[in-house]
Amino acid sequence: MKRVRDAIRCSARLAVFALLSATTARAQSTTRGTLFVVGGGPQPAALVEEFVRLAGGRGTAKIAVFAMASSDGLAGGEEKAAGLRALGATAVNIWITHAQASTDSVARLLDGMTGIWFGGGDQVRLADVLRGTPTLQAIRARFAAGAVVGGTSAGAAALSSPMITGDERRPGGDRRPSDSTDNWLTIDRDDVITADGFGFMTEAIVDQHFVRRKRHNRLISLVLESPQRLGVGIDESTALVIGPDGIWRVLGASVVVIYDARSAAITAASSRLGASGITMHVLPSGSSFAPRRGAAKLP
Repeated sequence: MKRVRDAIRCSARLAVFALLSATTARAQSTTRGTLFVVGGGPQPAALVEEFVRLAGGRGTAKIAVFAMASSDGLAGGEEKAAGLRALGATAVNIWITHAQASTDSVARLLDGMTGIWFGGGDQVRLADVLRGTPTLQAIRARFAAGAVVGGTSAGAAALSSPMITGDERRPGGDRRPSDSTDNWLTIDRDDVITADGFGFMTEAIVDQHFVRRKRHNRLISLVLESPQRLGVGIDESTALVIGPDGIWRVLGASVVVIYDARSAAITAASSRLGASGITMHVLPSGSSFAPRRGAAKLP
């Protein structure tokens, strides 16, 4: 009987442990913040106000601004921080080098932050400062704890991995001189240069200033090369907002264009890049998109 009672107690403890483990796993899988991805250009006041609201709102929001993508970011980042403070947030411009980002003292500046903002400029420059550092780990930790992480232009591109660098291997395409100043004239393999971004979005790759600067060719090329990823082209003055529920929502003055080639037929790697059956969504403000199902809802 003693052995039976011990076995029952052991089974009960294992059952409780399994329940607690499952509950913890569910909490860990659903605990995350919000992404606020802006396509560059002027930011409507409503977008900035929404970012502050998602960070906790007036009197609660604590936001760190990282503007190292721009050589003028020391001043530009402070200007952004001042604008956020005018909306009732506590905001600080953290202007650092890679060496400084690699220190625990800088990483600790992120303690308690409810919002992170990446400014525009050159996404490669921004990524080179933060990639592989305790500071980026701290930013990811804040996101996992529920903070809103956002950026505009270069700051938007850096949120996805792979990240579009803005460079092209064959400007003008194979049929033009190699010194052509024309860019993104072709849909082609191994032409768009990418690098590791911050990895907040891995199921999609982000392009910015999308409609205004006619960047369709480069995003389509990348989507056809890696059809498991969605292509997300965000136009200026427009935001893609991804909440903890995983649904994508569009805010702002223009549109977000989504290319979905997950069910497309694509030419073999040995032939010219081509495809049939790509799905395209053009989503204005008020639209939503469920990436797993590939389903869009217009306003």
